[in-house]
Amino acid sequence: MGAVVTAVIAIAAVVLGWITIEMACKPCLETGRRAMDRALDPNYDPDSPTNANANATTGGAAPSTEPLLADLSASTAPPAKAI
Repeated sequence: MGAVVTAVIAIAAVVLGWITIEMACKPCLETGRRAMDRALDPNYDPDSPTNANANATTGGAAPSTEPLLADLSASTAPPAKAI
């Protein structure tokens, strides 16, 4: 009888631990699950500028097509002096 009680307590502890982790780390876990769903989706094209899946997961925000780095050749700053 003692083994059954120990097994029930262990299972209850695992279930409560799982629930605690799910509640404590909810934002991080949701982001990770969305990323895994997107990675496993055969219709997802990360190179597509207009991606319907990205609009659905970001709440309707359109992905930015602006380059990450500005064009440095058109800078108005004077060139640096050579030492």
